[in-house]
Amino acid sequence: MPVLVMKFGGTSVANLDRIRRAAKRVGVEVAKGYDVIVIVSAMSGKTNEMVGWVNETSPLYDAREYDAVVSSGENVTAGLMALTLQEMDVPARSWQGWQVPLITNSAHSAARIEEIPTDNINAKFGEGMRVAVVAGFQGVSPEGRITTLGRGGSDTTAVAFAAAFDAERCDIYTDVDGVYTTDPRIADKARKLDKIAFEEMLELASLGAKVLQTRSVELAMRYNVKLRVLSSFEEQSDEAGTLVCAEEEIMESNVVNGIAYSRDEAKMTLISVADRPGIAASIFGSLSDAGVNVDMIIQNISEEGRTDMTFSCPTDQVARAEKAMAESKDSGEINFHDLVADIDVAKVSAVGIGMRSQSGVAAKMFKTLCDEGINIKVIATSEIKISVLIDRKYMELAVQSLHDAFELDKAA
Repeated sequence: MPVLVMKFGGTSVANLDRIRRAAKRVGVEVAKGYDVIVIVSAMSGKTNEMVGWVNETSPLYDAREYDAVVSSGENVTAGLMALTLQEMDVPARSWQGWQVPLITNSAHSAARIEEIPTDNINAKFGEGMRVAVVAGFQGVSPEGRITTLGRGGSDTTAVAFAAAFDAERCDIYTDVDGVYTTDPRIADKARKLDKIAFEEMLELASLGAKVLQTRSVELAMRYNVKLRVLSSFEEQSDEAGTLVCAEEEIMESNVVNGIAYSRDEAKMTLISVADRPGIAASIFGSLSDAGVNVDMIIQNISEEGRTDMTFSCPTDQVARAEKAMAESKDSGEINFHDLVADIDVAKVSAVGIGMRSQSGVAAKMFKTLCDEGINIKVIATSEIKISVLIDRKYMELAVQSLHDAFELDKAA
């Protein structure tokens, strides 16, 4: 039988009533003739609770034991979902990551999937099981220890199973009914998209849109897994939600398809850096070693052998970046006068595959911000994205203005 993967996030399985609602959706797909692999998250709030317990017990915790604790929430949900399906006379059983086995590397709390053998689950499908309920977010290392995939890892689990089992589709059930042109809480004209290209979704996810985890979209694009984002709380039709698919499957698209934002950004500037070959490698090598996720980078014109280097990073990594730069300065590896951090900035981005073939997007974006009196601090571009750093107090105004300027409330 064809295989369908269905993933239910924490809000979709937050209590027994919601688990029953989710199980009914699974039953509908089984009745259509699918063998279903259900990926479940922990009940809403449970992972945060367990992370708190770990930190309270052992601030400098063993990452292997951290994974053993925080992965347990998904095990509970998987068992309850399987029991609920059995009560509906749907043949189902739960699977933990090590039982599949979902094999990862040994990077505890941030493991990457290496292999998902299909033999065990396919054998059970052959024996009459119709639903495999798999605990998301978790796997097993080559050493036989439980691993976790990082926050939001259940999305990645779902896409990986869809790829491994050549599933017809991977449905991601969450608390929103699809992917919107921007956050509806900020722009009341935000419009739900029927389809969006993998590349656009990847950019939006990496730029702050929290509908899908970035790694899951990367995996879907690599293996051409069709993703559908749906609401757990609304009646469904075959056209419900948003389909994330290959660009070729989208007949017509707006030049800009979405406005993303991230409010937790910081702008950091190294003042008067010695301008020499290899200085950028030294700076960003040190930041990388310290685990700082650098995004935008700008280097000013060199003057008398000195230059300024500006970069952005998440606000919760500012202290780490300052420590790394101070250590590099003390060791003599990097020579600079000062490091200035501005933590009151936000990143706003326009994303669209139509930018490849149409000019004037940057000009319109910058003119719109200018008309609103919003100063741009940093600019970064790619083939399908333009991002700017601005003062955080103007973030919502910028999002609303750009959404209106590119007429995103109208379909292509």
